[in-house]
Amino acid sequence: MYQLIELPYALSALAPVISAKTMEFHHGKHLQAYVDNLNKLLPGSGLDGLPLEDIVRRAPAGAIFNNAGQVLNHNLYFTQFAPCHSERSEESPLFAQIVKQWGSLDAFKSDFESKGTTLFGSGWVWLQADAAGELSIAQYANADNPLPHGYKPLLTFDVWEHAYYLDYQNRRAAHLQALWQIVDWAVVDARYKK
Repeated sequence: MYQLIELPYALSALAPVISAKTMEFHHGKHLQAYVDNLNKLLPGSGLDGLPLEDIVRRAPAGAIFNNAGQVLNHNLYFTQFAPCHSERSEESPLFAQIVKQWGSLDAFKSDFESKGTTLFGSGWVWLQADAAGELSIAQYANADNPLPHGYKPLLTFDVWEHAYYLDYQNRRAAHLQALWQIVDWAVVDARYKK
């Protein structure tokens, strides 16, 4: 049985970037519903008992993939933030790769925000790495993510309206720009090195 992930910070800790009210709904209601649905769907599927990542890689399109994908996506999303975000280490392999491919962190952020803003409908924008460590920014609709496509997920911004509507209404771009203030780069660096 999968459980709702415990947040490593208080519901109000990410305010004003993400309000406690948004966290209550996003984590406590939306993510809880995905966890509950996944637990109901898994028995007898041949996928029960597997790690979440393996379910996402193996499940065919449909209800199990959608709920497992959303649980994994949200787990990665919520655990990449911190109330006092860590500064980028210019000596980290991830930072070096970002600069190599985009020229600067600011250019990378601009490209990432653009991909998030232009994703039609609901979904996620991801920084992902291939097996050689090359980075790319990808838009994935609905519950999709880098794993089924052979990439390692590093950083993600949720562009489903429930992630930002209470705080930003329809201003998705403002939401994406604000999220950089709470990114815990140490977590993202660790995902790249893993």
